[in-house]
Amino acid sequence: MGKRRPYILIYAPEARSHLASIEPRYLGLILSHIEEQLSFAPLESTRNRKPLRDPAPFGAAWELRFGPDNRFRILYDVNQSRHTVTMLAIGAKEGNRLRFAGQEMDS
Repeated sequence: MGKRRPYILIYAPEARSHLASIEPRYLGLILSHIEEQLSFAPLESTRNRKPLRDPAPFGAAWELRFGPDNRFRILYDVNQSRHTVTMLAIGAKEGNRLRFAGQEMDS
């Protein structure tokens, strides 16, 4: 059986700015979790990885939840023909609100 080819992980400019607004102590956790969870099976639904309904924030098709109390959210899209995963937004859940670079959204 051949080795699976990993997806190429791409960070949209907006997602990069979201990362810059997150406490630095969480950056390693976030980046390693993205690598671990989305490199090989980004379209596999799990307890913490689910497809989103339209209209989704940032035009994302999927959401990944993780971290302490599942507080972090990665909104992403997958291009199967190009074998890429694009991170569209990276934020944190606070109560019943999602915050992306200080901007609040209803969850």
